[in-house]
Amino acid sequence: MALMDFIKKQFIDVIQWTEDGDGTLSWRFPMAGMEIQNGGQLVVRESQVAVFVNEGQVADVFGPGTHKLTTQTLPVLTYLKNWDKLFESPFKSDVYFFSTRQQIDQRWGTSQPIAIRDKDFGAVRLRAFGNYAYRVQDAKTFHSQISGTRERYTVQELEGQLRGLMLQHISDAVAGSGTPFLDLAANQTAFAAALQAATAPAFAALGLELISVTMQNVSLPEELQKILDQRIGMGIIGQNMGQFMQYQAAQALPEMAKGAAGGGSGIAGEAIGLGAGVALGQTLAQTLGQGLAGVGAAAPAPAPTRPDDIVSLLEKLGDLKAKGILTDEEFAAKKADLLKKLG
Repeated sequence: MALMDFIKKQFIDVIQWTEDGDGTLSWRFPMAGMEIQNGGQLVVRESQVAVFVNEGQVADVFGPGTHKLTTQTLPVLTYLKNWDKLFESPFKSDVYFFSTRQQIDQRWGTSQPIAIRDKDFGAVRLRAFGNYAYRVQDAKTFHSQISGTRERYTVQELEGQLRGLMLQHISDAVAGSGTPFLDLAANQTAFAAALQAATAPAFAALGLELISVTMQNVSLPEELQKILDQRIGMGIIGQNMGQFMQYQAAQALPEMAKGAAGGGSGIAGEAIGLGAGVALGQTLAQTLGQGLAGVGAAAPAPAPTRPDDIVSLLEKLGDLKAKGILTDEEFAAKKADLLKKLG
């Protein structure tokens, strides 16, 4: 009786896999010393695929459901085996289960800046990172290209390869999106979509489907970011030098007022101390040149005529030059104009 019990245990009636939730992509059913009973059941749960492999060759693929294993349900395997008894006896074959669930929150990112071509800046080195999700779509291809005869193949083992594929196609994604670097930060969704489109074929070649790609950040190295900031500033100045100079003067007023409150003696301190803020603004506007954009209807300050007024104004212009608000050329031109009036 014990001998009969031992023999019965060598025949498998039910083949199934309960995923253990540890990120397993493929799992081989333990067949050591056992054969599958004719008429046995194959249970494939939702988000799973089962593959029968005979002597290293993929024979049949089964989707979710309960399948009775007969010559009708295993046509390819039956043909390969060429049974004389039409599959009336037990048989042995390797059975692999594959998880088709989405593998979410997979991280990708540049460990070093990547050089790309940009239509505005030419060659640009950028850093970027985000995440992506994928799943096993073609179990037969995944088995032949990746997992093979391994007893178990996990997400962690595939992580480095997939991250490399993502980074390999970043340049293609930037070129394909047609988005200049300056606009990438505001169009991260479009860049992510372009990266997904550029990388999806490489995933498909491994039997995988790249379901989604997200981008969380894209940036330049710090030294290039400084150059970019300077270029942006130069562009702003080039558009309207007058408005830029007015802005610089307005930014200097609070600091000049603080100096006056602490006992300092500057143009702003004296003017604010006397309640002449409006006159100060007019004086600055005149000093920075007639006709600056944005002056509007402000009345110009009367030109100084007395020697003391001219000397005082020269001192104030010197303060503006020292603070970097006026250039040496601008100060020299205004000084020459005022000295003529002294003559």
